[in-house]
Parts: sequence; structure tokens; C-alpha cells
Amino acid sequence: MVREAGEDVWGVEGRFTKELVLAALDLDKKMRIEVDASDYAIGEVLSMKYENGKWRPVAFLSKFLNETERNYEIYDKEMLAVIRGLENWRHLLEDTKYKFKVWTDHCYSNHSPEQHL
Repeated sequence: MVREAGEDVWGVEGRFTKELVLAALDLDKKMRIEVDASDYAIGEVLSMKYENGKWRPVAFLSKFLNETERNYEIYDKEMLAVIRGLENWRHLLEDTKYKFKVWTDHCYSNHSPEQHL
């Protein structure tokens, strides 16, 4: 694909200049933390629910895993992401009007300590 100088091929420039990327925090709205982990990094997003039912990101974090953390099982990497998100946003989540939820894409009900033996 050949592109001209200054040409916005994917429309990214327009999205960043016309839409808000991060929402302003409102402690009177419902919030959730969404976490994910890969082999090399973890990420968390703090989102807030608006009146129209849509969730908007308020803050995000990402971190590369160190050598020891990269050896964790995927369940443990996800839990590490949960812990880091709670540590970083504790001061915000303690003052919210509603209880918050943590979303992850891994099922912990099938995970037991015996799997590590």
C-alpha cells in the first residue's frame, strides 16, 4: 500500500481528534476493571458506565512481565493483573457509590491448586 504524506489511511487521526479517548471519572457511576494477560505482558482498563448503557475507559495500565512472572501459569498472570489494577485504582474504587466488578477472560472455577503438582 502506497500512501501520500499526511494521508490518514485508517482514519485514526479523525477518531482521536473528534472522539474522547478517556472519559472523566464520576464516582457516582458504575465501574469495572477489565484485565487480560499474555505471555509477556498484562493490561488493565478501568471503565465507567454511562447513562446510555455504554462503557467508557477512564484509565488504563500495561506492564511487561519480568522473567519470573513470564513463567507463571496463565491463571496466575491474570490474577497478577487483577491485583495490580486493584492496587493502582484502590483510591478511586474505595469511594465509588456502587460495587465494582472485575472482568477477566479466564475461568478460575476449573483451576485448582492440584494442577500445579
